[in-house]
Amino acid sequence: MTPDAPNPLRTYSRTAKALHWLVALLIVAQLVIGWTMPHVRKGTLPIGEIGWHVIVGVLIILLVAVRIVVRIARPPTGGSAAAGLVDRLGQGVHALLYLLMVVVPILGWANANSRDWAVGLAPLFELPRIMPVGSKLGHDLGDIHSDLALVMAVIIGLHVLAGLYHHWIRRDDTLRRMM
Repeated sequence: MTPDAPNPLRTYSRTAKALHWLVALLIVAQLVIGWTMPHVRKGTLPIGEIGWHVIVGVLIILLVAVRIVVRIARPPTGGSAAAGLVDRLGQGVHALLYLLMVVVPILGWANANSRDWAVGLAPLFELPRIMPVGSKLGHDLGDIHSDLALVMAVIIGLHVLAGLYHHWIRRDDTLRRMM
């Protein structure tokens, strides 16, 4: 390839890379907080680790929204680094990760609202209520939130393994393009 030829590999903007790693860091922190915080029961207050879980969840919602806007406004340049089945699997995993990055926090938000917890970054702002206080559906969505967080953790693990596979086994630029 000559220096003036277009890069056939998919490349990402600095903003996309920064958002990727910031959201990744927040999700890992959120998974750790979620697994170590006390179990949420009737009458539990959003203090301590539970309060941090809500705050980090709000940050994830906001940054994922920005990430989606950036992805739409400035999609990666170049073509795919993979072909055929590998490409389709990668696209499927990315689509599933984006879906989970949206759905899991929204389910947590609904659950928090059903417990009459404020969801936001106090004192800066509070997100609108999306579930009435005492809603059985809101409480049930909290269980789904937890289950899907586990699914997300597994998918993230596969995503990381795929990046390492590309870097160490296939020895291609897949991982380096996101650094």
